[in-house]
Amino acid sequence: MPRMYFALDLRDDPALIAEYERWHRPEQIWPEIVASIRDAGVRDLEIFRTGNRLVLVMDVADDFDGAAKAAADAANPRVQAWETLMDTFQQRLPWAQPGQKWVPLARIFSLREGS
Repeated sequence: MPRMYFALDLRDDPALIAEYERWHRPEQIWPEIVASIRDAGVRDLEIFRTGNRLVLVMDVADDFDGAAKAAADAANPRVQAWETLMDTFQQRLPWAQPGQKWVPLARIFSLREGS
């Protein structure tokens, strides 16, 4: 099962960061968002934070298609409403491409492969 890593920053404001975390509590996140993630073939997804930097880790099915997920999200009004809400908390990394939120991380070392 492939694992993917992404990064994104939050606005550097403690109140906004707390609110972003509140929206990601199990009882707060919209069920349609969880369904859209699972329906795309994402088996597990975690978001970690240090300061205002986020790291997202996804375990995906072997046949996961990121472009298909993006197209489905663009066509889903509820996902778009969630993304609009999340935009109030997020800021793009300086090196993000136009329209890109989560920037893929490149692995530079693996202990398993580094012996």
